Amino acid sequence: MKGVLSMTKVQDDLYEAVNGEWAKTATIPDDKPTTGGFADLADDVEKKLMGDFDAVAKGEKSAPDQYFAEAVKLYQKAADFKARDAAGIKPVLNRLVNLNQVDSMAGFNAKAAQLDLDLYPLPFSAGVEPDMKNTAQNVFTVSGPSTILPDTTYYADDNPQGPQLMGLWSDMAKKILAQTDLLPEDQAAYLADTIAFDAEIAKHVKSSEEWADYPKAYNPYKFDDVVEKFGEFDFAKYADTLLPAHPDTVIVADPRFLDEFTQLFNADTFIQYAHWAYVIELLSNTGYLSDDLRIEGGSFSRALSGLAAAPTQAKHAYRLANSVFSEPIGIYYGQTYFGEAAKADVTKLVEKMIATYKRRLAKSDWLMQSTKDKAIVKLNTMVLKMGYPDKANAVYDLLHVDEKADLLTAATEIAKTRHAYHLQQLTKPVDRSEWAMPGHLVNACYDPSRNDITFPAAILQAPFYALSQSDSQNLGGIGAVIAHEISHGFDNNGAQFDEFGNLSDWWQPEDYDHFKVLTQEMIDQFDGLETEAGPVNGKLVVSENIADAGGLAAALETAKGLDDTDLKAFFTNWAEVWRMKARKQYMQLLLSIDVHAPAKLRANVQVQNLEDWYTTFDVKPGDGMYLAPDKRITIW
Repeated sequence: MKGVLSMTKVQDDLYEAVNGEWAKTATIPDDKPTTGGFADLADDVEKKLMGDFDAVAKGEKSAPDQYFAEAVKLYQKAADFKARDAAGIKPVLNRLVNLNQVDSMAGFNAKAAQLDLDLYPLPFSAGVEPDMKNTAQNVFTVSGPSTILPDTTYYADDNPQGPQLMGLWSDMAKKILAQTDLLPEDQAAYLADTIAFDAEIAKHVKSSEEWADYPKAYNPYKFDDVVEKFGEFDFAKYADTLLPAHPDTVIVADPRFLDEFTQLFNADTFIQYAHWAYVIELLSNTGYLSDDLRIEGGSFSRALSGLAAAPTQAKHAYRLANSVFSEPIGIYYGQTYFGEAAKADVTKLVEKMIATYKRRLAKSDWLMQSTKDKAIVKLNTMVLKMGYPDKANAVYDLLHVDEKADLLTAATEIAKTRHAYHLQQLTKPVDRSEWAMPGHLVNACYDPSRNDITFPAAILQAPFYALSQSDSQNLGGIGAVIAHEISHGFDNNGAQFDEFGNLSDWWQPEDYDHFKVLTQEMIDQFDGLETEAGPVNGKLVVSENIADAGGLAAALETAKGLDDTDLKAFFTNWAEVWRMKARKQYMQLLLSIDVHAPAKLRANVQVQNLEDWYTTFDVKPGDGMYLAPDKRITIW
């Protein structure tokens, strides 16, 4: 059996049996939170593309298109640390001048739309997104701003990590504020006000667990009602200046935040907000400044993940350029390193998995026929996005690097162009051809508002998938991932959207009531499971666990239909793709904000719900991986 090297018995701990020996010698790079599985593939992709960027930058290779050429220009500008060090902190101080000129509520109301267009921090967030109930059109949405700490749970009195992390953040902020032109007493006041304003934000915004139930983010309000709830802030002037057309309806993602907005932001708290905006803007731009400021400004995020070192200058430059031009870079990666043969082979596998899903739905013993029929319509309508898009989104035609500007100014102008473009989409139909992920990302996703699944080229390689691997191995890897994404169409969130991606009740009521019972069982199965970093929040991770369970079951059924079925290889590769060694701080962070269960639990818990797991490895009562039949959960 490939990968089973540990002395641990498979029957006691599948993950440890497959990955234990590897973990003993695996080393996490100083600038990374993890190694193994996804991370190793991502490192390989990054190494290839950095080599290509370098070759184009040195003139050894021609840029494949104008987008890649612009990306390399930004890469070269980001890599020019001689110029960056010479400029020091000055570029961000120049940018903060405009923010400093807004010193009252009246001044803010006059300039709020321009502040938004120029990407300065506001006391709320807003943007344009597809309407969940009519995904052919776009709508304007509002929600609360982000907190400094990763989640509202860090602000609870009984969370010891909160004060510790806020102390680290404050130390970082003090060091950077000391390099500004503010007087020492003003630096202290700005920092104190920032922390106070952030603590107030945390009282009024959603937690990660609440955001995980994303249909609850759909709350249509009449425009005038939103205006009223914003109190002293002139939302009407802001929206009508910012947007290409007056929106009669605004989607409020967090109604409690809107109801309580005036507690956070009013004439009395304005100066506190202004100081918060200054500090947040200052710190968010350190990555575009001198090397010392880049490293100091990243210290808090490294502490969150337990990283020992900042990325090298070369990696930093590549990642900055990649963050701006990700889609065309992904197209280049797919065309260069993926190929049509693999794309065609994997597309067949997806179609095969959808066929398996249809059979499983048809055989369901708890769904009424009308619900089954509508679920199958949803599967028939599901759009497959394989490898990489045919062309880059139209916004990339607008993105150009000003070679005469400093890095921060050049990057900011590009970001402003992108932001303005997205706001203009309010009056245009939703572009369903857009891809949610670039081709060089080691990941996959399902978009309920488009009813599409995206499989970037970068994930379509070993151990997930390879032409050299057996069909059983591929099904235990990419097959389960494919079916996982299909399952998201029927998880606790996706189940509320129809075949067109519209938020719609298409279930028979009795079926949906039973589905909610099964969902609660999945929550209970994971809730409170202990890890080295702490207990799992079953409610936070339930959607991904439903998808894991459905995906693994569908891939297993497909594998059993092979002429040369090898279920040991299937389960072994399932465990290998979740191989991960991570820093404890990073694992603690994920437990608070990530909707995925820890990798080891993803490998171990789901197989225990499957009868074939027990027969394949002769798992019996008393074995560590045995789960009594009445505790096993099957949803899809």
